[in-house]
Amino acid sequence: MLEEMTKGIYKLVVQFPSGMQEVNCYLIEGERGYTVIDTGTYSEEAKAGWEELLKSGVAIEKVVLTHTHQDHIGLARWFQQEKGVPVYTSTISYGEMKKRRETNVRRNIDRLVKRHGGPGVPEEMADDSFIYDFEPDGFFEKNDQIQLGDDIYETIWTPGHAWDHVCFYNEEKQVMIIGDHLLNHISPVIGLWLGEESDVLREYYDSLEGIKPYRARVALPGHGEAIDHLAERVDEVRNRHDQRLQEVLDRVQNQWSTAHDVCQAMYGTLHIILFLSPFMATLTRLIHLEGNGKVERKTIDGKVLFRAY
Repeated sequence: MLEEMTKGIYKLVVQFPSGMQEVNCYLIEGERGYTVIDTGTYSEEAKAGWEELLKSGVAIEKVVLTHTHQDHIGLARWFQQEKGVPVYTSTISYGEMKKRRETNVRRNIDRLVKRHGGPGVPEEMADDSFIYDFEPDGFFEKNDQIQLGDDIYETIWTPGHAWDHVCFYNEEKQVMIIGDHLLNHISPVIGLWLGEESDVLREYYDSLEGIKPYRARVALPGHGEAIDHLAERVDEVRNRHDQRLQEVLDRVQNQWSTAHDVCQAMYGTLHIILFLSPFMATLTRLIHLEGNGKVERKTIDGKVLFRAY
């Protein structure tokens, strides 16, 4: 079940029926047991994967989270309350947890999508606030030092994909646990997952540049295969985003369009369950272009429209 990625670090691919359908969780070896990085969604399938591993005799010292998206934090409360394993998050993540359990995030996303011309969110998007309803056992700060297994890692705050996203870097081993900040063969979706507007793509660009100087022999992402050439992959993803920004800008030349109009023009008409990620990617690009002074917006009958200057 475990694949050794580098000395003392193992990958467990946890599978589940929704979203990306799997996530890479990492187990870092230590004298008192493994430190687990991320957990998978709250689902019977993900629980079964962990139960099988635990039955094999694997001892877990603690769980540490890269960020609070559901496929990474989903079973943290289960680990803490059912398995007696302490859970550690950043203080920024704790703030995001409180937002998610105190705010109707589904309602906010529904309003955001409709305001930008979309059909709202599917009924299948369930309320997941319960997975955030626990108190972490400890906290770390950005630019902190944290022990994972027997080694010390630097915590690198990398907002963009998620406001609270952190990567973990060990200089001696030149290993970076990179979560969803960077993936090998696809780009992580940059979206407004709390239903609040901001220029998250600008944050993401800044965070990409922030990790580029690190000497990483291997970067271990939350999905897919390991990244062997970190700086090159940063450039590839940055260039791809630049291309997509230009495509979005071209779609709003000489005409007013909603984000949903642009999304359909670029990706086609998608089933309501599948449209949300492309829609979010389109909207965050329009907001970024607006922030750069390349598009303007107006609101008509409660709908936001964009046009290139």
